[in-house]
Amino acid sequence: MKIAMVGVGYVGLVSGACFADFGHDVDCIDLDAAKIEALNKGSIPIFEPGLDALVARNVAAGRLRFRTDLAANVKGADAVFIAVGTPSRRGDGFADLSYVHAAAKSIAEALDGYAVIVTKSTVPVGTGDEVERIVRAARPDLDFAVVSNPEFLREGAAIEDFTRPDRIVIGTDDERARQVMAQIYRPLYLNRAPLLYTGRRSAELTKYAANAFLATKITFINEIADICEKVGANVQDVARGMGLDNRIGSKFLHAGPGYGGSCFPKDTLALVKTAQDVGAPSRIVETVAAVNEQRKRGMARRVVAACGGSIRDKTVAVLGLTFKPNTDDMRDAPSLALIAALQDGGAKVRAYDPEGMRHAANLVSGVDYAADAYDCVTGADAAVLVTEWNFFRALDLKRLKSLLKAPVMIDLRNVYDPAEMRALGFTYVDVGRGTEEATA
Repeated sequence: MKIAMVGVGYVGLVSGACFADFGHDVDCIDLDAAKIEALNKGSIPIFEPGLDALVARNVAAGRLRFRTDLAANVKGADAVFIAVGTPSRRGDGFADLSYVHAAAKSIAEALDGYAVIVTKSTVPVGTGDEVERIVRAARPDLDFAVVSNPEFLREGAAIEDFTRPDRIVIGTDDERARQVMAQIYRPLYLNRAPLLYTGRRSAELTKYAANAFLATKITFINEIADICEKVGANVQDVARGMGLDNRIGSKFLHAGPGYGGSCFPKDTLALVKTAQDVGAPSRIVETVAAVNEQRKRGMARRVVAACGGSIRDKTVAVLGLTFKPNTDDMRDAPSLALIAALQDGGAKVRAYDPEGMRHAANLVSGVDYAADAYDCVTGADAAVLVTEWNFFRALDLKRLKSLLKAPVMIDLRNVYDPAEMRALGFTYVDVGRGTEEATA
C-alpha cells in the first residue's frame, strides 16, 4: 500500500521505516528541509537502536523516501498518517494541536481521491472530530475517513514494539477505513498482534489512560520506597512481592528519581487538562504529576546529606543524563531538575552520558562534560548514578573509588549491592532499600 507519513520526528520516522520494512511504499514528509536533507544523506537525527540500519535497508530497496513537498507526495496515498509534534502548551499544559490542524488542512488540499487520514500523534479526546471538520471544510467534495491509531512505542525499544506490539488500537466506525488499516497491519498477522477496534474517541483516550496509569505505578512505588527507608524494608523485595500478583505485574515497579521523557510528563498534564475541561477532574493523575515533579528536584537532598550537609564548592559527578537508557532524549529528564538543584546548592557539576550530552548542553548551563565515566568522577566529591546505562552497571568499583576525591556514591537506580559497596569503603546511598538501623 502507499503510505504518506507527515512528520518525521521520533514517531513518524520509526513508524515510516517499519511500515516500509513491512513492504509498503512510504513517503516520509517534513517541512524541515535540513532534517530531510540529512536523512537523505543517511544521517539519523535521533538515537534509537537499530533504526539507522532499518532506514538504510528500506531506502536502498526503494520503499522509503524522505520529502519536503507534502502536496506532491500525499497524492495517491491509501493512508496519510499525521505524526507531528503535540508539545505541552505554555500556561495550561494542554497539548498544542496547531501542527496537527495545519497538517490536516494541507493534507485535505493535496488529496486527489479516497484516503484514510490517521492521527498517529498523541492527541486529546475529540481531536479526530476536529481533524474531520477541518478536512471537510477545506474539501467538501473529498471522500475520506479519519482514524485514530495511537502509538505505544518505548524509546530504546521502539522497533521491537512496532513489529511485536502488545496491541494495535484502531479507532473508527467506518468499515472501509477498517479494511485499509487491516491491510496496513496485515504483515503482523503471524505475530498474532491483536487489532483492537474501538470508537475514535475511545482510541484517543486509551493512549492517555495507558500512560497515566504507568506514570501512576512509577510514582506509587517511589512513595513506597520512601516508606521503606523509614521502616527498614527493601523496596525491591516489596516490588517483587507485588509484581508476582498477575493483577499488578512487575513492570514499572522500579523505584528511582521519578519519570521523565517525551510522553509521561506531557500526557499526564494533557489528561489532567482534558478532565478538568469536561468537568470530571482526575485527582489521582493531578497528584501523580505534582509528586513526580517534587521528587526529581528532591533527589538533590540525598546528595547533600551524603556529602555531610553541604555541597557548596564541591564537585558532583553525574553519571547519566537521558531520562532512560538507549535514547538521546533529554525531555523532562530527572537529571535536569537534579543538576539545577545541585547548582543552586553551590555545587560544581560534571556529567557524562553516552548519547545525551549534546542535547543536555542546550538545556542546562555551567556543566562540564566528561569524556567517559571515569573521567567524570576524577577528583569529584561524590558520584550520582542517574541513568542506568549498561556501562554504568559494570563499573570498576575499585578504580571508581580511587578516582573520587571522596568515596561517595548516590545510586538513584539501585544498580549496585549495598553490602558490596560498603565493604569497599563507599558511603553509599540508594533508593528505598532501608536497613534495620533506619528504625532504631
